[in-house]
Amino acid sequence: MLVTISTYSFPYEAHIAKSRLDSEGIPAFIADEHTINMQWLYSNAMGGVRLQVPQSYAEKALQVLSEDREADLIDEIGLDSETCPHCGSTDTEFHQIGRRWAFLVFLGINFPLFPVKNGIRCKQCGKVSKT
Repeated sequence: MLVTISTYSFPYEAHIAKSRLDSEGIPAFIADEHTINMQWLYSNAMGGVRLQVPQSYAEKALQVLSEDREADLIDEIGLDSETCPHCGSTDTEFHQIGRRWAFLVFLGINFPLFPVKNGIRCKQCGKVSKT
């Protein structure tokens, strides 16, 4: 018997989790993937794309999916962070400038007029700047 261990809004998210489980030797299956691909607006109404495993693997699968592998990724690839021009901190994150206004205009007239630019947000001083 299959047990749903996680749900996702988009099929690609479920495939990433399935690949992680497959690499650990845990058989996993994705349900409702094609339905959501055809009508993605129904995703939340249907409960999303379901990731399922046999009941005997459920506990191990939940443990594998809850692992934080960010440190391994940083060790392998390295951390390339931008420096904040205001305070000089390297504790920054990606931020899209103008995204909120573009969304509001799109809702109002069904056409995005404002370009969205890439930028960074400093976690230390909170300021946003262009990259």
